[in-house]
Amino acid sequence: MNQVANTVIDRLGGTNAVARICECKPPSVAEWRTNGIPKAREQFLRLKHPEAFEGLDELVEQQ
Repeated sequence: MNQVANTVIDRLGGTNAVARICECKPPSVAEWRTNGIPKAREQFLRLKHPEAFEGLDELVEQQ
């Protein structure tokens, strides 16, 4: 499991909520919990919801 991805997805309301935000299917977001959020999606989420990434920069650098 990817700790950063799990935290961000949970902070944004869960798999279905993030799928709606990113206009993709929930199974794709569920996969991010294991493989990490794809770079382009992460950049989008950081711009749209920076609060979801607060305090996670150290973890992002470690992964």
